[in-house]
Amino acid sequence: MDRILIIGTRGSELALWQANYIKTKLADIGVNAELKVIKTQGDIVQHLRLDKLEGKGFFTKELEEELLSGGIDLAVHSHKDLPTVHPPGLTIAAVSAREDPSELLIIHKDCVDPKKRLALKHNAIVGTSSNRRKAQLLALRPDLEFDDLRGNVITRIEKLRDENFDAIMLAKAGITRVGVDLSDFHIEELPPVEIIPAPAQGVLAVQIRENDQQLHELLQAINDVDVMDTIAVERKVLNLFDAGCHAPLGCYCRKQEGLYEVWTSKSDSDEEFPDRLYLSATHTEGLAERIASKYDKNRKLPSHIFITRDLSEASYFHRAMAKHGIAVEGRSLIRIFPMINKLDPYILKYVDWIFFGSKNGIENFFKLQPRLSKRTKFAVIGRGSEEMLRQFGYAPDFTGERLGINMEEIAQEFGKIASGTTVLIPRAKDSLETIQQSLTADTKVINLPIYQTRIDTDVSKSNADVLIFTSPSNVEAYFVDNLVDPGQKIICIGRSTGKKIEELGLTYTLPYSPDEIGLAEAVFGLDY
Repeated sequence: MDRILIIGTRGSELALWQANYIKTKLADIGVNAELKVIKTQGDIVQHLRLDKLEGKGFFTKELEEELLSGGIDLAVHSHKDLPTVHPPGLTIAAVSAREDPSELLIIHKDCVDPKKRLALKHNAIVGTSSNRRKAQLLALRPDLEFDDLRGNVITRIEKLRDENFDAIMLAKAGITRVGVDLSDFHIEELPPVEIIPAPAQGVLAVQIRENDQQLHELLQAINDVDVMDTIAVERKVLNLFDAGCHAPLGCYCRKQEGLYEVWTSKSDSDEEFPDRLYLSATHTEGLAERIASKYDKNRKLPSHIFITRDLSEASYFHRAMAKHGIAVEGRSLIRIFPMINKLDPYILKYVDWIFFGSKNGIENFFKLQPRLSKRTKFAVIGRGSEEMLRQFGYAPDFTGERLGINMEEIAQEFGKIASGTTVLIPRAKDSLETIQQSLTADTKVINLPIYQTRIDTDVSKSNADVLIFTSPSNVEAYFVDNLVDPGQKIICIGRSTGKKIEELGLTYTLPYSPDEIGLAEAVFGLDY
């Protein structure tokens, strides 16, 4: 192409980084370009909350008008800011590779409480202008308070330094791109399967005039086809709900080993408990419509759930079910008995890692009042174990759940990290040793059976619509004298629990994550 392309962009540091990124990509294929800075309504109006601004394109409208008038050849946007319906005459010709779509909870160091979920003190004030973030954070921490946060990335962080807030939440992608120093804060990174991001978060969109076929063909050289494929699902969901970027809607799609996995979080307001859903499919056709159908207000849901775990009414799962009037009956069918009453301080002195595979392991370990070295690191199997560990004042250095529900994969990944170290594994007597088997030969493993389980011998039958089993022992206890009724659904936490159900010739659903969020997603995803 002979002409020098004009790239339209907003003037913030992040927007300029994004435009220069595309400019560099164009230079790599031999195309010269220049930047033209354009102010948008979102840049000018700083005194209103984002959801109070008129329309859905308040960060894009002026750029699109300049593009339609011929003042620029292409516009670079944060894809999440774009309405799902393009103005007539414009199209998205290319998208970038996806930056990590995780969220960062950036906490003032005076407001850290490691015993609390998200490591944030009670009744903390969180700065965010996103109703999506607020709804999901409130579901995890109902005690939090919120205040509106506007401005570019640097401005928002300075407001936190000035103690206008106790914490703020920002997209990791923006922080990474701008390269901000956050060393004076405590950072909690929340993966997209925990706090579900905005559709297309972390992706740049290159918008051009629809009739500029030459430019469209040229831009295919910098287009990430795989990213375009997955975010098309996210944005279709956004479109089906007719939601803008200020709606309490999160959607995240990824493709792994030929499988499309999609997480969705939706509520009607920023204070309503969000309904979460996890679905997977081998292709994207009809996937967004399938997701939307699960949120039909007239859809039938179960009226009664039985779970083999004691749950308080304040728990995430209980509140998620209570929103829809679903009764939850929780009772454990096993009893836990400690096996030791004292730990050898000599062993603990040389331990590099302690790996916990269950909440019971954590609780029984800390009952022994261990004296730990400051260099000892902690690994947990999932979010439920992480929450339990935090109650004893420790944050995990490795959380396996972020890798998925495959215990073997989690074990292999931890094995790489812990190679050549000494690992203590507090566990139940006769438990499976998946983690131990995946550690390398140069890793010293200390197996420490600290508790044992015994099943109840007299378990009454439940007539609930859904039976949730939380361990193989609970499966054994329930089916000594009971059968499954026609139409009853079964959900299992963990593959080992599922295998027990398979041995009985029954089918079950396996949540993506072995915790209360995963259970809520699984219940909402069932067909009744």
